[in-house]
Amino acid sequence: MELHSLPAHVLAKKIKDKEISSVELTETFIERIEKYDHKINSVVVKTFDEALEAAKQADKEISQNSIKGPLHGVPMTIKESYNIKGQSTNWGIPDFKNNIATEDGLAVQRFKKAGAHFMGKTNVPLNLADFQSYNDVYGVTGNPWDVNKTPGGSSGGSAAALAAGFTSLEAGSDIGGSIRNPAHYCGVFGHKPSHGIIPSSGHELIPNVPEPDLSVCGPLAKSAKDLEIALDVMAGPIEREAKGWQLNLPSCKKTSLKEFKIAIWSDDELAPVSQDISERCVEVGEKLASSGATVSFSARPEHDFLKAEINYQLLLQSVMQSGMSDEEFKHIEDIAANLEPGDDSVEAILAKGTVLSHRNWIRQNYAREQIKISWSKFFEDWDLIICPQLATTAIEHNHKKISERTITVDNQEQRYFQQIFWPGLAVNAHLPSTVFPTGLSTNNMPIGLQAIGGLYEDKKTIKFTELFEEEFKSFVLPNLEETL
Repeated sequence: MELHSLPAHVLAKKIKDKEISSVELTETFIERIEKYDHKINSVVVKTFDEALEAAKQADKEISQNSIKGPLHGVPMTIKESYNIKGQSTNWGIPDFKNNIATEDGLAVQRFKKAGAHFMGKTNVPLNLADFQSYNDVYGVTGNPWDVNKTPGGSSGGSAAALAAGFTSLEAGSDIGGSIRNPAHYCGVFGHKPSHGIIPSSGHELIPNVPEPDLSVCGPLAKSAKDLEIALDVMAGPIEREAKGWQLNLPSCKKTSLKEFKIAIWSDDELAPVSQDISERCVEVGEKLASSGATVSFSARPEHDFLKAEINYQLLLQSVMQSGMSDEEFKHIEDIAANLEPGDDSVEAILAKGTVLSHRNWIRQNYAREQIKISWSKFFEDWDLIICPQLATTAIEHNHKKISERTITVDNQEQRYFQQIFWPGLAVNAHLPSTVFPTGLSTNNMPIGLQAIGGLYEDKKTIKFTELFEEEFKSFVLPNLEETL
């Protein structure tokens, strides 16, 4: 395989064994970005000179038999929303274009400590709030499999850069599937960790923002093994909290697929998915059963999923709309005040969530705790539940106002955000979820499914996807000579 196709851990070993130099590898990625990215537009902030200097230093350390960590000499990129010293962090918001980071964010620091260096940052949607990645600062990012389609969002540039072979490793963030949606659309691996294990420090527009509800930071990669390496690099308390607690995620002792007990959830009337997606879920379940795994197509947690979805939407809107202007907030407040009692329409839920009082937030958090307990009981009997990540494969670019957008699922029109039901399952219950590639669809676009596990069982969901890939070889990268 060519260097740009190889996982980060393989490249790190080649550098350590002096089969290749860090400079050679970094130049390979830079040349590929310069050759192809003008058609994809994924790496929107370029720090090539700094990367080459860091690569030279890495090679010097190798010559002295000094290894920083598991990613020594490995070049990577990272989502635009993370701080790199001296670079703009603006989340696609024009007013923040001159928001220059004065220091590296925590994740960037930790990757550098592990030996990696950065070639740049990758594109996002405006305010990280879309299933597509475009904004007025950096423009539109295309999917390397078909540039007329989106790579997803909000970590769309991250997944596109990986799939295009522009980088060896990436990191994104996820509150509505923003790591996993692009991983599915672009055919790469993505992990949403258990809530709270990876600090958000340095993933911010302004300094010292407290940890948000629901939102997490996490890795994207070309292999499951890279996800685990990156998780270990990123996870753990910030310095002031490290005085009192340490993270100790359980390792996964399973060594084969037949040791897993897996539930398959292929579709749901609350968020119908395409036949391609549903059939792929069933097909994966059948493959797992044939490999000796214990598989159920009917096992589910026992809580009410409609109520759980409403709970998620209320808590999600409370976070997502917290930056709304006073004028906009007052307008939504008036709408919420005039709703009929018991109105659970989509519009009503969005309005109520936006203006959720602290009293009502606490009540919703109590309801969420019951959902968490239900999931915990479910995972006493089952290792994982595998389900869709989104309703379809990658959609065509659609830059209408979000409120005016729909998606088409097997010729049926559906609300644009109705499919957030699927990524929200793990988000609201704070569970780990790993998206893994399962091959291409009938329209030659990638299909990724998510493996959701019990709280803090991050290494189990990642290990499963590693074993699945070893068994079924589903990961493929696009041939840019053909797709562009």
